[in-house]
Amino acid sequence: MNRSWIEPAFDRRFAVIRVFALAGLLIGDFLLLQHPSGAQDWGLAAAGLVLCLAAGKWAFGALLAQSVLLVVAHAVGASSVSSLKVLAAVTLFELAVRQPGRRLAAGTTALALAVAVNRLEDLPGELLPVLYKMGIVAGLPLLLGAYVRVTRDAAVHARHHAEQQELRAEQQLLAARAAERTTIARELHDLVAHHVSSMVLRVGVARHVVAATSTTDPRITEVLDDLHSSAGTALTDLRRLVAVLRAPDRTGPDTSLVSPGALPAALESVVAHSRQSGLDVTASVDPGVARLDAVRGLAVLRLAQEGLANAAKHGGPGAHAELAVRVADDAVHVTIHDDGAGRTRPPAPGPSGHGPSVQGPSGHGLIGMRERVGLLGGRLDAGPGPAGRGWRLTAELPAFAPDMEPQL
Repeated sequence: MNRSWIEPAFDRRFAVIRVFALAGLLIGDFLLLQHPSGAQDWGLAAAGLVLCLAAGKWAFGALLAQSVLLVVAHAVGASSVSSLKVLAAVTLFELAVRQPGRRLAAGTTALALAVAVNRLEDLPGELLPVLYKMGIVAGLPLLLGAYVRVTRDAAVHARHHAEQQELRAEQQLLAARAAERTTIARELHDLVAHHVSSMVLRVGVARHVVAATSTTDPRITEVLDDLHSSAGTALTDLRRLVAVLRAPDRTGPDTSLVSPGALPAALESVVAHSRQSGLDVTASVDPGVARLDAVRGLAVLRLAQEGLANAAKHGGPGAHAELAVRVADDAVHVTIHDDGAGRTRPPAPGPSGHGPSVQGPSGHGLIGMRERVGLLGGRLDAGPGPAGRGWRLTAELPAFAPDMEPQL
């Protein structure tokens, strides 16, 4: 809930400024309209102004003093009585704006009695005019100040209520998201993890059976070993992902998919796995990527996995791919280029309109990679390589979060 532009004008913090502004208007009244005659009138007017200025900090005391000053000015026949009444009314308004209770009642009563004392000679015959003047001088500032105070307090209460409602709605949203993450984590664990565990177990059995057969081609053993290792790694990553979904605020080696400083080794593992699948890979990894945080490190790792998997899938037998990851100008640059030898992928536009619809191991392909890079404020381009030969994927994303300083 936004504050009205007029609300700060009656804020307690600006009481002194408010009183000085009103006093400035009254000084103009003395100088331009009232023109007090004689040193006595000027002295009383100056005292009234000083008391009005003091109301910025001591409103109650200033109002009592102004009430006495008003009686004295009337008794000596000063011409500035009407101006002193205005000054006292301004002080009463200030008191009513700032605080309710006994002091406000006492100050209002003191000012009203001062007006009545100055008209004692008119009583009881002029009772109604005297009461009317008391209502104008004391009652009207009281009502206006009380109205401003109540309105201001209501606005503050409404703003606090709106903030509490917004906080409550945010907490409910966070609770709903936590429940959704828990549901997804449970489904991943019960469905995917179960099947992957079964695959790991069966591949392990197959390895033992093959190892007991002396006539088995060694390449079969190598493939089974690689499959067992890949499945085990996938199961470990899946369990870490389930842990992150269940407790996203928890940090530690058991919940980080890419441990700090381990990105170069993880990229080397991806390259080694791609080579085992038959893809000839040349890799160049900047050691500086070890300084990346877990989120950006995971993005770079997934880009390398997706890009090399696509090159192996669509490049065909004998394809050669180059992977380059470097940190420069506070940005991470990832380039994956294959020569297209034996390529079977047609260069037709995909659903995103930025090249073919390439599906990598995760099933999301270019769309998933583009979304991942976009969330980090980067950009990704993919298309035919130079002279239309092969396929080239380039990605650039900030190496550090906007609120983080590079750690060199």
